[in-house]
Amino acid sequence: MPVLSILTWPDPRLATPCLPVGEEDVTQLAIDMLDTMYAAPGRGLAAPQVGVLKRLFVMDVTWKEGTPSPRIIINPQILWRSDDIATGSEGCLSIPGIATDIPRATQIRMNWTDQHGRAQDEVLTGFAAICAQHEYDHLDGIVTFDRLAPDLRTAVEAAYLDANPT
Repeated sequence: MPVLSILTWPDPRLATPCLPVGEEDVTQLAIDMLDTMYAAPGRGLAAPQVGVLKRLFVMDVTWKEGTPSPRIIINPQILWRSDDIATGSEGCLSIPGIATDIPRATQIRMNWTDQHGRAQDEVLTGFAAICAQHEYDHLDGIVTFDRLAPDLRTAVEAAYLDANPT
């Protein structure tokens, strides 16, 4: 399976809200995205990060601990977020070398379609909830920089650009 190129910030496609997946078959794209995510090595990857502006992401929050649990998430909707918020360090495959503290709900209820066309509805908790929210942000054209206070964002962006001149 081919490993896809991952776009890096400030590529404008990363700031573009995605369109829903329609009737097209995205199974091979999703498999390629999983291969790309594992090779990176990451725990989640959204379609816009590989230049496809569709509402699709993949994630596997357990594989680094030895038990793979890959998920293909098509046209997700977050229906509910808990009031319990945790702030933790988040990295992003599209912003390599930078990790920022991002507050996220510790539980979410999300529905989506899986790769077999079956509707899914689940409450995600802990790291799975945080990872899903991060990837969901990508589908709305949001990167971790967008979640930072303006002064901190300016400083972190400058550090990133200094380390990664275009």
